[in-house]
Amino acid sequence: MRQPTRCARRYLIRGRVQGVGFRDFVQRRAAELGVTGFVRNLDDGRVEAVAVGTPAQLADLSGYLHRGPRWSDVRGVEETEHALLQSEGFSIKY
Repeated sequence: MRQPTRCARRYLIRGRVQGVGFRDFVQRRAAELGVTGFVRNLDDGRVEAVAVGTPAQLADLSGYLHRGPRWSDVRGVEETEHALLQSEGFSIKY
């Protein structure tokens, strides 16, 4: 059986996304979806996530990123293609 095509996306999320549990939220959702990659805070107040999965998995993750956790206020998500990463699981980078 043929494996589904995997692709990678980079997301830059802006708004009130630091100090509200956003990275933990993304890590949990990515793990639930079977997506690999990482998430981290940026110095300019945004959060960056790089994710590898099937197009359907990444579409689901994108939906979560646009909503964010309860205390966040997502004002925008910039989404671009990214080179495939070799990673085990989905991590939070500090």
